[in-house]
Amino acid sequence: MERKTPLYESHAAAGGRIVPFAGYLLPVQYGAGVIAEHMAVRQKAGLFDVSHMGEVLFQGPDALQNLNRILTNDFTNLQVGKVRYTAMCREDGGVIDDLVVYRLGETRYLAVVNAANREKDAAHMRAQCTGDCECADISDSVAQIALQGPASPAILRKLMRPEDIPEKYYSAVPDVKAAGIRALVSRTGYTGELGYELYCAPEDAPALWPALLEAGAEYGLIPCGLGARDTLRLEAAMPLYGHEMDETVSPLETGLGFAVKLQKADFIGRAALAEKEPTRTRIGLAVTGRGIVREQCPLFKDGVQIGTTTSGTHAPFLGKAIAMALVEAGSCAVGDAVEAEVRGRRIAMEVVPLPFYTRP
Repeated sequence: MERKTPLYESHAAAGGRIVPFAGYLLPVQYGAGVIAEHMAVRQKAGLFDVSHMGEVLFQGPDALQNLNRILTNDFTNLQVGKVRYTAMCREDGGVIDDLVVYRLGETRYLAVVNAANREKDAAHMRAQCTGDCECADISDSVAQIALQGPASPAILRKLMRPEDIPEKYYSAVPDVKAAGIRALVSRTGYTGELGYELYCAPEDAPALWPALLEAGAEYGLIPCGLGARDTLRLEAAMPLYGHEMDETVSPLETGLGFAVKLQKADFIGRAALAEKEPTRTRIGLAVTGRGIVREQCPLFKDGVQIGTTTSGTHAPFLGKAIAMALVEAGSCAVGDAVEAEVRGRRIAMEVVPLPFYTRP
């Protein structure tokens, strides 16, 4: 049975179309529709319920040592109030999950994991944790709301002291008041747009959500669902677990080499990642023919299959159909013509640079 986030009643009352997702009941869209929600985030602001995400707290003298061994990035120089993206791998280099880590204090870190992987991730982290470090799944005691879009700073300034709003990307202020509610506020997001994520107690979320909507009304802020969240992240070429990566794909193959620090002390998967060159690579594609190409479509160049699409849709802001794919390394280059097979029909595409969209 799917769970309900603390904002379920708010979504239902506002006419959100509720669907099962990652074990939760969440709005896929509201009355305005996916395209309107997508454009609101690109041009004004949108509000997302992301309380389904998982949170694992590491605390104790050996917290840093454990994070550096379990995760691919290096957290040695991560300062308090900063955030870092990383992958978590198996011994063979396959990706267990991708996540972000917040440093909340000298020996206190918060790992935010994908909702569908919460139990798997928490179990893996606990099993690998050694020494003087507590590793606790605190997901049920945390709600998360994402405010995304160029009007986000102006909206937050109506509800918070300006000095409490994080200024730099991937930074956070851990204990502040937003609309009078205690929250952790970070300048992060999954839309490719300027924005923030606010973490609060579940019982406070039903009050924070309408406060944000009211403060943002004059700026065009609207509630958004899973549909727009997916089209936005795809335009920004942000990978999604289960699509661009999984336990059979290495972080180096899906373009996450920046989050893999092979030069640091040993970590789970390091040997496998260091000893073999990636055989696949993630690419961007634009449809030049007619139709929309989605995930799991065979991709061909000169009649020979070179890979498979991992995500695809119509990109509302760009006004064209796009997709990402995992292909054989060296099999194609930007500008090459390729074809995707969709239900027995070949659709013409062109290899294009990633990301598709970059915030001005």
